[in-house]
Amino acid sequence: MMKLYGFGPTRSLRALWALQELDAEFEFVPVDVMAGETLHPDFLRLNPAGKIPVLVDGDLVLTESAAIVIYLAEKYGAKGLMPADLTARAQAYRWSLFAVTELEQPLWRIAKHTFLYDEDKRLPEDIVLAGEEFVGMAAILDRHMDGREFIVGDSITIADCITAYVLDWGNENGLIDGCPNLKAYLARMYTRPKAPQRIAEALAGAQPVA
Repeated sequence: MMKLYGFGPTRSLRALWALQELDAEFEFVPVDVMAGETLHPDFLRLNPAGKIPVLVDGDLVLTESAAIVIYLAEKYGAKGLMPADLTARAQAYRWSLFAVTELEQPLWRIAKHTFLYDEDKRLPEDIVLAGEEFVGMAAILDRHMDGREFIVGDSITIADCITAYVLDWGNENGLIDGCPNLKAYLARMYTRPKAPQRIAEALAGAQPVA
């Protein structure tokens, strides 16, 4: 059985989303990031970068959440998460890469300069710049989503599993308030029966009990 190593409000949610949409059999193995478990030698043998999620499928050990989603969609090709049509598949790749490069990277910069870096390394002005970059790119996707239910085609694809998480992250930072199509899309996606927890819910569940 496949194993997914992950933790609460992280990009593990992307892989969980794909697994659940595909009705795949898997075991979720929690890795407590806050307790430093990603730096344990046993975990570093799975991912020397010390990051989650990690998918183990037989002899395959796969890192990078977007790659995991794409792999799962291809493994269960009949389930439709990966478009069969080449043109639609190309668009799914396009928007997936747009999400991890144009949308996700500014959010990482905000996180780093807000709480991940030591205080003496944080640059408040970079938080502002990164926010502006995200809003500019989100506006492009917002226009694309006008009149659409899904990012590509008329059913959920890899692009949705990868992008919805990023938009929820942006929403947590108050950065999609000016994007009505994305707000509506986000609400629709997370009402799906097989959607994972939203970031805020997963974060609340990951906090230690006082």
